[in-house]
Amino acid sequence: MGTPKQLLPAGHALLLERVLEQALHSDLAHLVLVLGFQAHEIRKKIRYGRERSRLEMVENRGYEQGMSSSILAGLTRVEKHYDHVMILLGDMPYVTSGIINRLLSGYLDSGLPLGALSVRGRRAHPVIIGKAFFPALHRLKGDHGARDFFVAYKDQVCLVDAGEGYNDVDIDTYEEYLAFKRTLE
Repeated sequence: MGTPKQLLPAGHALLLERVLEQALHSDLAHLVLVLGFQAHEIRKKIRYGRERSRLEMVENRGYEQGMSSSILAGLTRVEKHYDHVMILLGDMPYVTSGIINRLLSGYLDSGLPLGALSVRGRRAHPVIIGKAFFPALHRLKGDHGARDFFVAYKDQVCLVDAGEGYNDVDIDTYEEYLAFKRTLE
């Protein structure tokens, strides 16, 4: 895109700030923001995390190794203190604190070790992974996330319906960004 997508203007905030704002207004106990490429630049420009809050910023110096390195950078900050982690992408501009709380509540009520949103009949982000799967997360390599867990252990997945109107789009291309910006007008 020519610029870090996290820093793209998105209404009243930057794209990443929209997601952070919602996460900070949710019931999540602790947030770890994993920054990779141009971490210093992103850290300088976002408004959150400067004051003492539930938000902790971590730099993933091995970001070139793929998504798995970002998951591990975040996981190592919380795995000794928490029994579950939610993986929330920073480029999903429509995620809300309500959606985060709906997933969290449904997942915790289920007692299952894996949780995800269900959007129009398919699994979507964010996702939650229980402590039983932390060792498997440590074995991830390259540009792989936890998707395979949700396929291999589908009987251990709590799917929480996101409800009508939730848009789970993530911004990967400039065209997707422009389409999102049109929804703000």
